Amino acid sequence: MVALTDEPDAMKPRNQETMPASFRTVLPTVQTNLDISHASQVICFGSCFAEHMGRRLNQLKFRVLTNPSGIVYNPVSVAGSLEMLLADRQYTAADLFENAGLWHSFDHHGSFSHPDKQVVLENIHRSLSAARHFLEQTDRLLVTLGTANVAVLNETGKVVANCHKMPGKAFERKRLSVGEIAGILAGIFEKLKTRLPALEVVVTVSPVRHLRDGLVENQRSKATLLLALEAVSLRCPFVHYFPAYELVLDDLRDYRFYEPDMAHPNQQAVEYIWQYFGEAYFNEKTKALCQRLADVSAALAHQPFHPESAEHQFFLKKQQEKIAQLAQEYPLLDFSREMALLAGQVL
Repeated sequence: MVALTDEPDAMKPRNQETMPASFRTVLPTVQTNLDISHASQVICFGSCFAEHMGRRLNQLKFRVLTNPSGIVYNPVSVAGSLEMLLADRQYTAADLFENAGLWHSFDHHGSFSHPDKQVVLENIHRSLSAARHFLEQTDRLLVTLGTANVAVLNETGKVVANCHKMPGKAFERKRLSVGEIAGILAGIFEKLKTRLPALEVVVTVSPVRHLRDGLVENQRSKATLLLALEAVSLRCPFVHYFPAYELVLDDLRDYRFYEPDMAHPNQQAVEYIWQYFGEAYFNEKTKALCQRLADVSAALAHQPFHPESAEHQFFLKKQQEKIAQLAQEYPLLDFSREMALLAGQVL
């Protein structure tokens, strides 16, 4: 037998000398001067992935508002929702339509729909008013696009944010071009920048796969978005690209990072993207604060077997001290919920 140490070249794995040390391609951290901190005021707009990021920011006490029109997937509807924040008008009953016993808006997610038309209008007005007020101090905008494919209402030629289960024959389906998307988004971003000089925009493509469109069509749609966002960032220096799509498709690149539907990234993947996001946009002070807040949140989520024990009561009082210290150091942050929760558990 030939000794392993004397293995002839013909028996070595091909390209052994050039095989990488890792069995995956790791995406380098984004190099940017953009900073997001707890002093920032952030609006998240777009697909369900924007909801994930907004929820993470909210949990760590960033000042954040997420999707005032509900989840929106396509660039035209995202731009339209942002335009509405700048406009001086309200929705009326004429902007709504009825289908299957519910009243809907073609500009809003189904979460706004209701059997009572007046309730729909009230919810839209309440959300719009809060978003307009929030926008006045906003300096960071996060936009996540899900698809370049749109549904155009045949009756009016309007691109809708949601079809609300209307018959398919009521719409024409088409894919927006790179130029159309770039022009629409650059236009609204420039309007916002004129209104809000301190504004910086982070854009990304959602890693959620739109499988109902078909695998090939989904990839073409995502490719269109990627090229369009490149064009927008070249035209607008205040627009920054974040590679959420690439982190899942090229870095993680494994179905174990998807939910059972094989379309949505799972919790582990979202956590990986969040950590990458923090490395890109959080300075050391913000990272340290986020870790302290995460520790407090984890402590409050702890479910003790014996809540009345001296050991657990000591633990609760230590958490109260930690929160009081955080509140003193960061008066902009609201810890009333945490303090009330602890107060109800301390004997």
